[in-house]
Amino acid sequence: MGTVGRVAIALVAAQIGAAALVAAVATPAQAIAHGDEVADGEYPFAVKLIDIGIPTVSGGLRNSSCSGGLISPHWVLTAGHCFRDLHNNRVSHTVARKSLATVGRADQSGTDGFDAKVVEVRQQGHADVSLARLDKTITGVTPLKIARKKPVVGSKVRLVGYGQTTASTKSIPDRAQTGQFKVSSVSSLEMGLTGISPRSNTSPCPHDSGGPYFTESPDGTATAVAVVSHGPTCPHTGPDTGARVDAVSSWILSVIKNDLEPSPSPSPSSSSPAPRRSETASGEPRTAPAPRSHPGGVPALALAAGVPAAAVVAAVPVLLLSRSRRRRNSSAHRR
Repeated sequence: MGTVGRVAIALVAAQIGAAALVAAVATPAQAIAHGDEVADGEYPFAVKLIDIGIPTVSGGLRNSSCSGGLISPHWVLTAGHCFRDLHNNRVSHTVARKSLATVGRADQSGTDGFDAKVVEVRQQGHADVSLARLDKTITGVTPLKIARKKPVVGSKVRLVGYGQTTASTKSIPDRAQTGQFKVSSVSSLEMGLTGISPRSNTSPCPHDSGGPYFTESPDGTATAVAVVSHGPTCPHTGPDTGARVDAVSSWILSVIKNDLEPSPSPSPSSSSPAPRRSETASGEPRTAPAPRSHPGGVPALALAAGVPAAAVVAAVPVLLLSRSRRRRNSSAHRR
């Protein structure tokens, strides 16, 4: 066999190996069903609420968790049903032996962001909305704004949550997940929301309850428009139900009005500029380059965790044939 033939075989083998490598690293775990991973420092207002030691009717104890969003230095917006007694009634107090919160920690196995205790709960009388007060002042994090206007059907919002991958999978990933939704209906206290990105069946799952649906403005302002309330078994393509924030905005602002100006306090040592997501002209979300808090952290592109296959394959003939060729970098796709 001639030299050219041997080189051709080597190239084919290298391409197959590169493709296998990319396939092996490009399938990460997801939480919000069919969502994208949240990068370190991204959406730092996202909160995980953790209840340890909730009494049960049988006399035992159980643990649970919800999602939420920081709306002032001490207050977290979440779902009303995240605080319930033995008889499933919503209550205006903590129900577990320990009610904890992590703020600004995309990866729950990390140590960045804040740890706090929930010391007070306020229930909205009609909507599935509650507020949890923290024992610690959260600084260095821009809270969510509170929507004051009625949502428009067809508008796009984003959700961040710390829930399960599916209703049948009980394990919860460490890293928060995000997805994009479209407002499909609006009623007096609720709104319907349907997944649109990264997939049409992107949907909240158990323990995403209370997670904030929010709009994103060009200047980076995030405004809470709803919290996860209830919906079909995930994943699904039908609408989920969110409790409208604007419908109870006066009540929310009356509770947090004295806490809207943060007190001076050291910021987390790991704080850094947060990556910002944007959209392409076709409406597809993408992640703009930004500094990472942890250089070795998990990438924000959940469905492209490794080196793009085109870039890996393109490098093989360069090494084997010792030729330099300028090639255009390929961008990873998030679907």
